[in-house]
Amino acid sequence: MTKIQPRPSRKTKKGSNRDGTREIIFLIRKLIQGRELFTKELNRQYHITAAQLNCVLALYENGPLPPSQIAKHMMVKSSTVTGVIDRLELKGLVIRARNSADRRIITIQLTEHGERLAANAPPPIQQKIIDGMKKLSDAEIEQIVSALTRLTNMLDVQDLEVE
Repeated sequence: MTKIQPRPSRKTKKGSNRDGTREIIFLIRKLIQGRELFTKELNRQYHITAAQLNCVLALYENGPLPPSQIAKHMMVKSSTVTGVIDRLELKGLVIRARNSADRRIITIQLTEHGERLAANAPPPIQQKIIDGMKKLSDAEIEQIVSALTRLTNMLDVQDLEVE
C-alpha cells in the first residue's frame, strides 16, 4: 500500500484553532483514503469486498451461523448481510444450509474455497483498530470515543445506520 506522507503544519496566530481544524480534516481524509486503499487491494488480490471478507472471517472463526448471528459479528444490520451472503454464494465461497426440521431456518457455511480464502486473507481493517486499542488505557479509549462522538454530532450523522 502507498504510504500517505504527513502534511507539513502551517503555523498561524498563537491560540488559533485553524491549524487544528485543518489537521483534523486532513486526518479524517487520511483514514478514508486508507480504507479505500485497503478495499481496492482486497478486491484486486482476492476479488472480494471488505464486508465480504468480514463475513467469511466470521464464519471461519465461529463455524456455520444464521445470518442474524453473522450480522452481530460484523456489527451491521441483517439486511446488509443478506446481500453479502448472496454475492459470496455466487462466488462459491459460502452455501446456505437448511439443517433443521423448520425449513425457514438456514445457516451459512463456508465452502472449501471459502475456507482457503479465510486462511490466507489479510485481517480486516477493523482488526487493526481492535489490536491497536488493546494497547491503550481506558482513559485514552474514552477520549477517542468522546472526540469521535463530537465529530459525528458535528456532521449530523450520529443517527446514521452503519452498513
